[in-house]
Amino acid sequence: MERESMLWFFLVCVIIYMVFYFLMRAGDYIWWRPKRIEVHFSKQGIRGPKYHFLLGNTKELLGFMVKAASQSLPLSHHTSLPRVLPFYHQWQKLYGRTFLVWFGPTARLTVSDPILIKDILINRSELFEKVESPPHVRKLEGDGLVTLQGEKWAHHRKIITPSFYMDNLELMVPIMGKSMRKMVDDWFKMSKGSKIEIDVSRWFQELTEEIITHTFFGRSYEEGKKIFELHSRNMIYAIGSYNKIIIPGYRFLPIKQNRQFRKLDREIGTSLKKIIDHRLKDYNNSGVRSAKYPNDLLELMIQASIKSEHTKEMSTWGVSASQSPSAFFITASDIIEECKTMLFAGKYTTSSLMTWTIVLLAMHPQWQELAREEVLRNCGDHDIPTKGHVAKLKTLSMILKESLRLYPPAVALLRRAKCDMELGGCTILRRTELMLPILAVHHAPVIWGQDATEFNPARFSRGVSHAAKHLTAFMPFGLGARRCIGENLAMLQTKLAIAMILQQFSFVLAPSYQHAPTVVMLLDPQYGAPITFHTL
Repeated sequence: MERESMLWFFLVCVIIYMVFYFLMRAGDYIWWRPKRIEVHFSKQGIRGPKYHFLLGNTKELLGFMVKAASQSLPLSHHTSLPRVLPFYHQWQKLYGRTFLVWFGPTARLTVSDPILIKDILINRSELFEKVESPPHVRKLEGDGLVTLQGEKWAHHRKIITPSFYMDNLELMVPIMGKSMRKMVDDWFKMSKGSKIEIDVSRWFQELTEEIITHTFFGRSYEEGKKIFELHSRNMIYAIGSYNKIIIPGYRFLPIKQNRQFRKLDREIGTSLKKIIDHRLKDYNNSGVRSAKYPNDLLELMIQASIKSEHTKEMSTWGVSASQSPSAFFITASDIIEECKTMLFAGKYTTSSLMTWTIVLLAMHPQWQELAREEVLRNCGDHDIPTKGHVAKLKTLSMILKESLRLYPPAVALLRRAKCDMELGGCTILRRTELMLPILAVHHAPVIWGQDATEFNPARFSRGVSHAAKHLTAFMPFGLGARRCIGENLAMLQTKLAIAMILQQFSFVLAPSYQHAPTVVMLLDPQYGAPITFHTL
């Protein structure tokens, strides 16, 4: 009996210790650690809004966002930053361009100095890592190049990069031109030779879907359309989970939204697997494909997968096993995740660029006319431009860069310090997150001049290096080793699409257009982009 009592006493002591230990760790994480970080940065002259227990600055952040979203904006670009990054717009006035802000108990140091940004993304990029997206978002964007880290990311990047060489992309111009011609012809028929109002954001999303299906997967749009429909539906659920991410374990709750998200994610994976399996059947036992498929992205990934399988077999038999780390194996699951990444990034980044470029040209008719004159002079008034024609469109290139400066698809980048370090004379603690507000840097008068919030493509007439005081101040696709791999493709698609629209139409903002840039995943017009097109 005495022994049993001792056992119970011991168990109670263990439980009390575990509860006490948990409470101490939790208390340190949500209170004492944030206060130590505040003091650490305050001693170095870096301040920010006060940390509040558990929530950090979440309440203030949400308040800024709700207020900004409720206000109607004039047709002006200087209002974009206050609406899209209202917390930065307000707090940088109080605390300077480098300040501390709290997303829950997580400290984020906001850095907008181009010299420090160059250090973070280029000079000492190995000391920083990407910050993971919320789980639902990561499922949506795929566990591919956008999210991978370390050796696996480097290996995937090496495999995929050849697909995005300019020589390869230029071979896709006829395929892209055919899809764009169909869209423009549809608009012309709908206009009945006069005028028509179109929400271009929706049309451009469908256009990029079709181009991705053809150029990345070698399939017809009808075959790829189902996957994009599933992906769009799942994006709605991912967006809905945004304001719930502070609830621990939210994604595991057996609620309808989570069940539907997981179901759609499985359906997307199954549909992509069918496309991959169909392509694999084209290979014979020796791993040689037939000539009917181009060297598209899917092909390169499959070839790498087959080589990986061969390497695994060799390793199984003891041949060069030390040369075959698992990070270098490309599995069917890896291919599916990379496909998800291309579906997300390829579609929304490019359609956002197309949309804002059309909106800007509609707002600034003098530049629209200059671009049209250049297109008609180099490409004619109806023919699909060739790769040679596209290369001559210098004015249009300047316009695209200015569009990316004023309305970059991604408005901020996040990095996390891997260790304690010095940055700009300040000691950064390990695991401190750094927020690089792209939109704020792109709109800063101290970098771009007093016309920083005006649409002036001429600033890029001598290239990016002469457009601003710092070369690294222009980063719509990121900088350094993790710069967006699809940059050239997005620019080529957009230049070709805008050129073909200019051949057939002049356009202005529709009466129903409301200027309301907003961010959910990427920067888009909150109420769409209705444009009135007039046939030429």
